[in-house]
Amino acid sequence: MKALNVISLILVILGGLNWLSVGLFEYDVVSELFGGADEVGSKIVYIIVGIAALYAIALFPKVAKDD
Repeated sequence: MKALNVISLILVILGGLNWLSVGLFEYDVVSELFGGADEVGSKIVYIIVGIAALYAIALFPKVAKDD
């Protein structure tokens, strides 16, 4: 389960960095790599990052725990 947490965190960070590049430079790295935002490859990446973000919601109790 720890590996899934790490993979999810990495995907969410990469997704966030992609949105940072969109916001600052109007440059979408994912769509550039896969030939456009409407291409199947881009959509798959967006879906996987979205699922990772949904999974990361479950990590809140672990992160918010007071020691």
